[in-house]
Amino acid sequence: MNIAAFTEKSLFSPRLLAEELLTTQDEIARTAGLGRDAIARKERLASPRTQTRLREMVEVVNRLTPRFGSALVAYAWYRSEPLPGFGGMTAARLVQEGQAEAVMDYLDAVDAGGFA
Repeated sequence: MNIAAFTEKSLFSPRLLAEELLTTQDEIARTAGLGRDAIARKERLASPRTQTRLREMVEVVNRLTPRFGSALVAYAWYRSEPLPGFGGMTAARLVQEGQAEAVMDYLDAVDAGGFA
């Protein structure tokens, strides 16, 4: 996924993300840990919190896509696979809780052979 492909007027677009990932804008919002208003209202969509969550989600899915061969499979893993060492939380849940950096560190460790 090309990050620039999911932006409109320099903002991440839940509509474009939903189209790419064959889901709904509401599901994108839920996955990012955002309320419906965060994507439905222009001022909320432009907020740093909303844009950060969407950016972090795209960054993690982008990092996973080569591993799984498609953005759809990477997105499914992101939402559903519990990560070892994180109390059974998924990458999506960790990003929702502001721990995107921990997810990226975990993925770096896996890529380096640090986790099985």
